[in-house]
Amino acid sequence: MTTADLEATALSLVTPGKGLLAADESRKTLESRFVAAGIAYSDAAAADYRALLFATPGLGAFISGVILTEDTLEHQADALAPLRAQHLCLGVKVDRGPAALAFFPGETCTEGLDGLRGRLLVALARGARFAKWRAVFSIQGNAPTEGALRANVHALARFAALCQEVGLTPVVEPEVLMSGAHTLERHAAVTTRVLRELWGALAEQRVHLEAIVLKTNFTLPGTASGEHVSAGTIAEVTLQVMRRVVPAAVPGIAFLSGGLNEEAATRALNAVNHQGGAPWQLSFSFGRALQTSALHAWAGSSANRERMQAALHRRAACNSAARFGTYDQAMEQAA
Repeated sequence: MTTADLEATALSLVTPGKGLLAADESRKTLESRFVAAGIAYSDAAAADYRALLFATPGLGAFISGVILTEDTLEHQADALAPLRAQHLCLGVKVDRGPAALAFFPGETCTEGLDGLRGRLLVALARGARFAKWRAVFSIQGNAPTEGALRANVHALARFAALCQEVGLTPVVEPEVLMSGAHTLERHAAVTTRVLRELWGALAEQRVHLEAIVLKTNFTLPGTASGEHVSAGTIAEVTLQVMRRVVPAAVPGIAFLSGGLNEEAATRALNAVNHQGGAPWQLSFSFGRALQTSALHAWAGSSANRERMQAALHRRAACNSAARFGTYDQAMEQAA
């Protein structure tokens, strides 16, 4: 795989009008979503749910790629056939999740670098074209501290370098969580700080910026702050942060929903694209914000297949319109 191939994959992931479907939830996370929707969880039910999700007709018109777990990529080849048929890029989440960071109370560092080169090669052989690694930063007290921040961005950079070495395009995901009592201003300041450290770490590891996708958060007030802002304000502050710290060489930014509900995430995405003038493609990589309606429509029964797939199709279409800044509330009612 050449550098040009990696660049082409990065560009394809942020194709105008399209974004990523994040279907890389851990067993624990997916189980909690099933329970919240009143659905009995089992591994078989989870596999059926994902298979029906991936078989949604016309998904390729709005979705460029799907992020999978390593287990899904390995054991659900039949379920992935519809994605391949629609020419969607397959990607895989390869981090092992956050673990407590020694001597940094309340802070974490994402694990999974041990043996990563080998796992990436396996994913490549199974048809993956990109991989994703998530680092999590929580705003509380004086956190994130400098030590925790540097540990996480170093891991992100090592992941990105290993991806490019073996021939996978890295999706680099630093997420500053929206949970907490922080203000919009503090969230912007912390996101700025995290991203500045990230670019330094990527440079140290000689990562080719034209062949990555940045997946990161909108800038938001904390869920417990009592502060309410419009989608326009979210867009204005988010783009201010991105313009200050994200190199123009990066092909695109795929915003994560970070706990926003489906419509709120779409409105924020629409607002950043409506402003215009950004040097990058402003895309999306949503999990819950694409799947919640579909999960409820499915309700654990394959008899609800058409309703479920229609719900996912509608959400994907709304976010496709938001990529152009043309999303309208009336689209929510369209069948």
